[in-house]
Amino acid sequence: MTKTSGSLLGILLLSLTVSFAATAAEPVTPKLTEKLDRLLREEMRSIQTAMGQIHSAIVMGQHAKVAKQAQDIHDSFILQQSLTEQDRKDLMSAVPEGFIQLDKEFHQLAASLAEAGRNDDTAKQHQLFGKMTGNCIQCHSTYVSDRFPGVKPVRD
Repeated sequence: MTKTSGSLLGILLLSLTVSFAATAAEPVTPKLTEKLDRLLREEMRSIQTAMGQIHSAIVMGQHAKVAKQAQDIHDSFILQQSLTEQDRKDLMSAVPEGFIQLDKEFHQLAASLAEAGRNDDTAKQHQLFGKMTGNCIQCHSTYVSDRFPGVKPVRD
């Protein structure tokens, strides 16, 4: 085995290990308090409705509706809701850092999508909506696979 092929094999094995670790995360739902579970489910239902409306608005060129719905998603960020200090501690102990990072990224993407809506930029809206959808798939396949066993990770 040459040095180059050994390095490539090492990189491949490392990426497979990291990929497997990301998909093998333990579901977070059983670790949530009843209140946090309820809040997250409410947020997810709101996001699901808004995502459907955004999709329709993008394909119909309704930029103001894209902006409003995306802004609503951004503003629904659970960490910005009026959680008690104990709720925040419970959330942080129930979910891994990767979950928090995905959630933050998703809401940042929503803010960018709202801006693209305000700028009447259909191409950017399409791109960001795709990234948001991919983010949803990654989170559901990694952290709530108990609720969504049919969702498989998307590989680039």
